[in-house]
Amino acid sequence: MAESISVVVPVFNNEPTLAETCRQILEIHESGFKDLELELIFVNDGSTDGSWEELLRLQRRNKQEISLLNLSRNFGQTAALFAGLQHATGDAVICISADLQDPIALMAKMVAYWREDAEIVICYRQDRTDGFLAKMFSRFAYSVARLAYAELPKGGFDYWLMSKRVCQLLSSLTGRSFLLQGYLSSLGFAKVFIPYTRVKRPVGRSGYSFWKKLEFVIQLITDSYVPIRFMSCLGLFTAICGVVYSLAITYAWFMNKTPFSGWAPLMILVMMIGGMLMVMLGVIGEYIWRLYDEQRGIPRYIVETKSMSEVRRDVE
Repeated sequence: MAESISVVVPVFNNEPTLAETCRQILEIHESGFKDLELELIFVNDGSTDGSWEELLRLQRRNKQEISLLNLSRNFGQTAALFAGLQHATGDAVICISADLQDPIALMAKMVAYWREDAEIVICYRQDRTDGFLAKMFSRFAYSVARLAYAELPKGGFDYWLMSKRVCQLLSSLTGRSFLLQGYLSSLGFAKVFIPYTRVKRPVGRSGYSFWKKLEFVIQLITDSYVPIRFMSCLGLFTAICGVVYSLAITYAWFMNKTPFSGWAPLMILVMMIGGMLMVMLGVIGEYIWRLYDEQRGIPRYIVETKSMSEVRRDVE
């Protein structure tokens, strides 16, 4: 039986770019690794535009290669990826977004590295043509994540290939709140990194609002021991400062001096320490919420409609 490649594409309000994304994937398959069977899985993550109708139209035109999963609502990109991974049957699996910001042509190079026994091939963002604020936001978020995942590329990534056994390891994870890319980069195995420049979205706008980006940063921060370790160090530093300040006041009293007279220094200290305590309680609350969320056992995603390719129908 011939080896095969599965390509998983999460979709959220990407109607304008779907046809071109599909065309480029089929084209690079034809020119770059035609000897491998292609399984193209689009996962509609609760799109509110005409993405699902467009996907159905593309499937009618390419019945042999395209499988569709329609989630019951928007569960987020990670959940959509897991839905695709758990339905993929290829000997290697490629994950890519549907917004045409990542170079689809790199798939041929990724497959070539996989054929040379690379288990994981990561295409990471060496640079991006987004605005200044988007660059700074991304740089800060991934700098924090790299404290826990040292092998995570500085610019992060959403575009990678992995072997079947890595895919099975990844899709077997039962947790809901973790950084997928961080876990993938820390698995070990033979890895290859390919840099590229992320281009601007040709049409439409990003589905990541400010609040979604903020939620993503919080997930990056709380996906490791780093915040707890930071709070411990900050608490120790504050305690040392308190001891030093107490010694300074005691010394001043013996020398008949009154240091920092007035209520202003006291208010500053109270507000600073109170603020730090509130932030620490908030971080601890984030961890407690994640523990509670895991214990509820709510499904990571729900597939409302499944429309598999002709090849998959035969298999099932």
